[in-house]
Amino acid sequence: MLKDITLGQFFPGSSIAHRLDARCKLLLVVIYIAALFTANGWVGYALVIAATFLAVAVSHIPPRALFRGLKPVMVIIIFTAILNMFFTMGTPLVKLGPVTITEEGIVRALFMVLRITLLICGTFLLTYTTSPIALTDGMELLFNPLKKIKVPVHEMSMMMSMALRFIPTLIEETDKIMSAQKARGADFETGNLFQRAKALLPLLVPLFVSAFRRADELAVAMESRCYHGGEGRTRMKQPRWAARDTIALLLGLALLAAVIALRKFGL
Repeated sequence: MLKDITLGQFFPGSSIAHRLDARCKLLLVVIYIAALFTANGWVGYALVIAATFLAVAVSHIPPRALFRGLKPVMVIIIFTAILNMFFTMGTPLVKLGPVTITEEGIVRALFMVLRITLLICGTFLLTYTTSPIALTDGMELLFNPLKKIKVPVHEMSMMMSMALRFIPTLIEETDKIMSAQKARGADFETGNLFQRAKALLPLLVPLFVSAFRRADELAVAMESRCYHGGEGRTRMKQPRWAARDTIALLLGLALLAAVIALRKFGL
């Protein structure tokens, strides 16, 4: 299960999605999320699904990588679907004791499953096609106007980027600790949910020790390289906004406008 968590991973490539400016991709993700939460009918969701498939195709990211990333949250998706199916008022279809499944509940459950799935896939594409350094630079440039009101934009962008970067590292470290403890007789796979959760408690101490050690090593490395925040910092590769970024942003805005129009017509 731990190996299925792919958040924060970067897949190097030369596709159109990889070559887009990080600022453009950040704006596209915001537009995509807005369109996803605006969609309120089958046609609107179909349009967002088509846009997602198009983004996956142009990014050359294997679809199995996206589906693998959905496995850790599958329980949340199923639980959300069940809640919406059983607790939505409407036209009754099936009655199971005190619980009634309604037609509106089934439709709402399907929409919620689609919304969560597309949200995860769309946001994962951002980290899959954007390096942590480019992501940090993009966020810093986008939020640069906030520096006028003394907001530490660079530090916030760096922290978010490092957090995403170290998610795969900590997952790998957890997997190593689990393998070492299994070799010593630990059992993480039998018993009920509470017993499994209790069995995971011995992982916390070595994992926290490893995390703090890595954080200390990173701080020493940054200090030895004379890192003092964003002041006076230069970039090896300057972000450049190209024509393809403008075209991609216009396509994203067109998607949002189309979804808003479909919502007004109840589609």
